[in-house]
Amino acid sequence: MYKEPVFLDPVFQERIWGGSRLQTLFDYQIPTHLTGEAWVISAHENGPSVVRNGALKGKKLSDVWREHPNLFGRNASDDEFPLLVKILDANDNLSVQVHPDDQYAQKVVGKPCGKTECWYILDCDEDAEIIIGHKARSQMEFQEMVKNGEWQNLLQTMKVQKGDFIYVPSGTLHAIGKGIVILETQQSSDITYRVYDYDRTDRHGAKRELHLEHALTCTMYPHQDFLCEKLREKKGNLTSTRLVEETYFTVYHWLLKGKMEASLAAGFLMVSVIEGAGEFGSEDCKMTLKKGDNFIVPATIKDYCISGEMEMIVSHTSNAAIGLK
Repeated sequence: MYKEPVFLDPVFQERIWGGSRLQTLFDYQIPTHLTGEAWVISAHENGPSVVRNGALKGKKLSDVWREHPNLFGRNASDDEFPLLVKILDANDNLSVQVHPDDQYAQKVVGKPCGKTECWYILDCDEDAEIIIGHKARSQMEFQEMVKNGEWQNLLQTMKVQKGDFIYVPSGTLHAIGKGIVILETQQSSDITYRVYDYDRTDRHGAKRELHLEHALTCTMYPHQDFLCEKLREKKGNLTSTRLVEETYFTVYHWLLKGKMEASLAAGFLMVSVIEGAGEFGSEDCKMTLKKGDNFIVPATIKDYCISGEMEMIVSHTSNAAIGLK
């Protein structure tokens, strides 16, 4: 039985809009000053995280998922690791884009799932804003406004600040704005359809590809705002705020000041330390925690404790169950 958390090293992705704040904020050893994404808990084929501790050290998370189903409390027949956690540094505006739902991804793209996601704002510049949704009343009106470049009339913007949470279901037109660092929890999908990219070019002078036909089909008409009802619970030294609970994932913000005890009745947890430091302890191990650490609490650890002064983003799938003591 595997009795320690599975710590993961991130996989970095260079992006035209990336920067260097992943190093500044989390002391990550980024490869370039255009590092846009750290895939911190990922089994996706385009960037699987690597285990950095224990008997599984050096293995890709995708291989661990396939070879050790008991660690996740799952059936061996489950094909894909369901979720992906990223930290994004938007040193410039991301493209205006949309993601497909499961049905479209499976039937049209031949991929196992679409992409519903959510964002926790880790840091941002003053007056930073995101694009979330559009103002068109129909697909025809949307198409006409895109054709005419009426971006200011079409796009719905919202100012954000550190600690904000945004739920972005598939079909939602969206973009992360310049000067924002987010932690994103999403389905394990890498399907993105760009609608608008500010006519910018890459280092070779080429514009990035747009995907208007797919985007027109996948976008929600009219846009619908989804407001998540946050549920805050105080348990001793832990303040747990459930940010969202939906079909694909449940996400919490944990604020710990001292020591907490918890149990894992089913499934597994994914944990990202976003501030502070502390220690993880179970019957068989003790491990230090620091800002920037990302790990999985496997199904084989039933009881554990975490101590320290920390903020964490914690997520799990619908078949997991946490008990706070």
